[in-house]
Amino acid sequence: MSEVGDFNFSVHFWGVRGSIACPGLQTARYGGNTSCLEIRCGDDVLIFDAGTGIRNLAKSLMGPKNLELDLFLTHTHFDHVCGFPFFAPAFKSDTRLRIWAGHLSPGRQINEVLGYVMREPLWPVQLEYMAAKISFCDFIAGEVLRPKDGIVVRTTPLNHTNGATGYRIEYDDRSICYITDTEHFPDRLNQDIVDLIKGTDIFIYDCTYTDDEYPDHVDWGHSTWREGVKLAKEADVKTFVVFHHNPDHDDDAMDSIATSVMAALPGSVVAREGMTLCP
Repeated sequence: MSEVGDFNFSVHFWGVRGSIACPGLQTARYGGNTSCLEIRCGDDVLIFDAGTGIRNLAKSLMGPKNLELDLFLTHTHFDHVCGFPFFAPAFKSDTRLRIWAGHLSPGRQINEVLGYVMREPLWPVQLEYMAAKISFCDFIAGEVLRPKDGIVVRTTPLNHTNGATGYRIEYDDRSICYITDTEHFPDRLNQDIVDLIKGTDIFIYDCTYTDDEYPDHVDWGHSTWREGVKLAKEADVKTFVVFHHNPDHDDDAMDSIATSVMAALPGSVVAREGMTLCP
């Protein structure tokens, strides 16, 4: 894994925070935008989550015409979808956009949920005003998806309030796993996660809390970096990436976490906004 080299398969971090955006001088080095990843598989672009980071991703995509994009949502809590109304390519008529979601309860659909977000009095511009050719792809977490030739996306349900989906993206004999938002079990590892991330090149995990903070946030749907290390070791992953940073953790706090994580599992990475990793 490297931050340079073969960009034929890569993940770029446009937003690394959880819960709420926290821009400012105290978070400038790690970033304050909420969750958004861009995974490049050759010429294909897969987007994961539509937090506030998606706005800058959108700006980077506005040059080319006839974009074909896939947006995969882990879930639809506000911090993961609040940037969607600012996704400029969705307002271009020559864009083709597929939106995938696997966490919703039976009878609910992702177009319905995003329609609620983009409806008065919450928002003045309705979903119907987006000029792109948008397809809504509901699935059940656990299914295997094949969005493009040569790309396989494996999924699993996560332990999160209102549900969430974990993803494993496989391309060119390599893989990247994106596992957020999820809460660990008190007495065992989550075997569904272990199975999904087994042997992966890059494992991105919800590390919202430290061990000291977690007892005050049980059942809030989030995990710790130490639980992520346990999963990484059990599944023999190549690179563990700390993600979904607590908005109360400023850059100095994140530096301290980085030191602790790398002592526990050398070679680990703490995600920073603007970082690109290649398996």
